[in-house]
Amino acid sequence: MRKFLIITVFAMLTGLSAFPVHAQNSLLRYANKQFELENFSHAAALYEQAHERKATYANAQKAAMSYQNIQEYDKSFEWWKTTISYEEATREDFSNYLLSAMKAENGMTSQDLLAGSPFKESAFPEINFEKIREINNKKANVKLVQPKGINSDGSDFRITEDVIGNKYFTSDRGPVFPSEKPAVRLDAKSNVFSEEKSDLNDREFFGIYRYTNSDALEKLAFDVPGGLVYSDPTLMESKNLLFYTTFRNIRKVKKTREYEVHPEIFFSTISAEGTLTDTKAFPINDATKYGVMHPFIDENGKKIYFASDMPGGLGGFDLYYISYDDALNFGSPVNLGPVINTSEDESHPFIMEGKFFFSSKGHAGLGGMDIFNSNFSNGAFGNVENMGVPFNSPRDDFGYYITSKGKRYLSSDRKGGMGMDDIYLIEDLNKFLLARVIDCNGNIISEDFETTLTIRNQNENLPTRRGSKSELLADLLPDSDYDLTISKKGYFKIHDNTISTKGLEGDTLRKEYRLAPIPYNMPVFVDIVYYDLDKSQIRTNAQPTLDKIAELMKKYSFIDLKVGSHTDARASKEYNEALSERRADAVREYLAKYNIPESRVKLDWFGEEKRTNDCGDGVPCPETEHQLNRRSELILEAFPDKNIDYEMPAELMGKDICDPAALFSALNHDIPTIYFDFDKSTLRPVHKTELERLALLLQRMAGMNLQIEGHTDQRGNEAYNMKLSERRAKAVMEYLTKRGVEVDRMSSEWLGKTKPVNDCGAVPCTEAMHQMNRRTELHLR
Repeated sequence: MRKFLIITVFAMLTGLSAFPVHAQNSLLRYANKQFELENFSHAAALYEQAHERKATYANAQKAAMSYQNIQEYDKSFEWWKTTISYEEATREDFSNYLLSAMKAENGMTSQDLLAGSPFKESAFPEINFEKIREINNKKANVKLVQPKGINSDGSDFRITEDVIGNKYFTSDRGPVFPSEKPAVRLDAKSNVFSEEKSDLNDREFFGIYRYTNSDALEKLAFDVPGGLVYSDPTLMESKNLLFYTTFRNIRKVKKTREYEVHPEIFFSTISAEGTLTDTKAFPINDATKYGVMHPFIDENGKKIYFASDMPGGLGGFDLYYISYDDALNFGSPVNLGPVINTSEDESHPFIMEGKFFFSSKGHAGLGGMDIFNSNFSNGAFGNVENMGVPFNSPRDDFGYYITSKGKRYLSSDRKGGMGMDDIYLIEDLNKFLLARVIDCNGNIISEDFETTLTIRNQNENLPTRRGSKSELLADLLPDSDYDLTISKKGYFKIHDNTISTKGLEGDTLRKEYRLAPIPYNMPVFVDIVYYDLDKSQIRTNAQPTLDKIAELMKKYSFIDLKVGSHTDARASKEYNEALSERRADAVREYLAKYNIPESRVKLDWFGEEKRTNDCGDGVPCPETEHQLNRRSELILEAFPDKNIDYEMPAELMGKDICDPAALFSALNHDIPTIYFDFDKSTLRPVHKTELERLALLLQRMAGMNLQIEGHTDQRGNEAYNMKLSERRAKAVMEYLTKRGVEVDRMSSEWLGKTKPVNDCGAVPCTEAMHQMNRRTELHLR
């Protein structure tokens, strides 16, 4: 993985060969020169030849170091093992031997490796053995897979994705060239990108590739003057800009024959087709003094994060940010400080949802670069944590990235990859269900409910648990369908058969469920049927009411009927009680023809005990008042049995079950308008029967309130009509009050002649039109 890369430039002199000819120098001298030039792949082969000719401690050590630098850890381990066999071996050699064993992942413990040596683990404070064991035990339930169409036999790393799914990444894919010595050489794997280095012509220079959402692979073409290497793509999508790291062939006259060139950040406008134009340099670049690389754009915070070894840091490459505005005016670099940065190297910053991710050699890890995360809030960092296995390995792990759709990637040169560095897609071995179970007020329910979670078409119950905030948590298998039931005594059960991890982006399936109490004995419809004197037969004019009730009972299996039958006070109490029983029976018998079971019709009879007025024994009353007492009150109740935990009826799915009064409000919207004779406020007998039904409705539906509006026709002066409309509104309110409706559930206003149904001032009105204006309107609230 590339962390700090240096281009060494040799001044070209006319007629002077760039490199010594092998025949003119000894093998060892030539190997030392290649090592000095950081051409480690050639140096390693030369030291092996030298060691075969003459086995020495120095040759073995240099071979081990060379292979270590090009990340050929198996060979590095073998050569460190040879090195420590010499008497000259130092403690540092043993330290490198231990580190190479970790990177080679040969399964040997430190006790095995140090057996027979003069050292114990305590002799190597630079290796935190306890922390390594702790991190190895911190294993996330994920797996790393090779994403389609991305990796090659070379180095592939640092992926990013745009909003339409095109992926951009770094690669040196292509042919391996014969070993030649050019005047300008870039190490294909130096410390900026990985610790393995090879001669320029061993592999192609690094470039940035685009893998489109239609599975096409394209290499981006850049126009940076002198640009040789391009890497670390990151997008500023709001401005269609691509930021990237580049190394340029900068020739500058110096007193010495060679000088160093450092990485820089450039940015270009990128088109939908991947064409780059209008290239600009990052304002703090200074390629001959320090490196700037690994850009990441935080568009929410308007900051560009990057790595640099500019003067003033904590050591090695530190992470910084620069703020910018809408016009891309840049501020000054700000070091992220000692919580993030160490005396070693930090790289590849990334931010998402309050987490700051980065790679580091300085924080305790498994070896090489490890991936870490830190809490990030209001610009402050805290609680840096190693992400553990398998995010990290004994080798270099870096370039952690999460797409806008939740897909996670990292780059690594770990063992078992396709090439030298590979990009890995992180997939969860388990997905997770995180569900909030709330009540009708939006408060989370933390206890007293039960859950049953099963894989579709399997009987085994899966375990669930509660989170720190009382969420419902469960582990789910990938590519599976589930059924969930949530139950609580006295509440509707919840059944969810939409839980599926098939195609789930990210690792967490989030749900919210609302547990609503069952509204036991909830009245959903009321009406009254009346009888002739001393009769129990159902009148013809009452049949439509019972037909409607039968229709509702057949439609809704969870509603039952309560019948309360009454008589007037004429005849004895015993006779009237029997008569009221016959009237109740008549209702049930009528409904039987619709095949309504007797068990769903509950009968009560009260004789003359519950009259609607004062027409008792011996009290003279008009026939219309006696008629009001000869009745059966009919109340349809939903969920009538409190011993049953009802399922949510299919008919109520999609409705607001937390507002039970509104569920069936449409059934009771047949609210009467009360009409009056000219210049009168006395209630007509026909309207008293309507108000009886309304009173019964309000008595049983405690959540309903009534708005009363009194009106007059337009004959008479305004002041008189205002008083008349007041009397009309009060007549209705007083009647309902006598029938048991609480005053505080009714409000009234009187509008005189200000809101006529028919404007008789504009057109001549008939008496029928005037009648429409003489009214009291009733509105349920």
